[in-house]
Amino acid sequence: MRAWIMAAALAAAAGTAQAEVVDAQAGGFQVRETVEVAAKPDAVWKALVDVGGWWSSDHTWSGDAKNLSLDPKPGGCWCERWPDGGAQHMTVTFVQSNRELRTTGALGPLSMMAVSGAMTFKLQPKGEGTTLTVTYSVGGYAPQGLAGLAAPVDGVLKAQVERLGRYAATGKP
Repeated sequence: MRAWIMAAALAAAAGTAQAEVVDAQAGGFQVRETVEVAAKPDAVWKALVDVGGWWSSDHTWSGDAKNLSLDPKPGGCWCERWPDGGAQHMTVTFVQSNRELRTTGALGPLSMMAVSGAMTFKLQPKGEGTTLTVTYSVGGYAPQGLAGLAAPVDGVLKAQVERLGRYAATGKP
């Protein structure tokens, strides 16, 4: 019973992300996640750039999110490093602290395709909290087309954005 109460409290702290496949075509797709976070923009920003604190280990190459880092400056790396290897997942292209972070790159299995993506994190103050909106646009070539990947990518990103919201509000993903 106590675990259920804790889970409910954590879910309420960040809210549930509103997930949306904005567009899906053979040549690309766009997904958008929006979540209301019970934390000020500076706290959400601090959590955002601590990507290893909120990203799920299930969605890393190394199996451990603690191997992730994000350097929030133009040209900065959203990287994953482990003893015998590493990966550059995204590159930071725009930073406006506590307001917006833009990155480019292809996450996960997309990195093995001839595609590129642009991901934008926008933080907007709302009362005592923050509206966090994450948009990921992906385009390029895949023999089977990209439209069918939009929903699975949307599902994974929705879960990550919810984790980020909880981490910002409670310190726990």
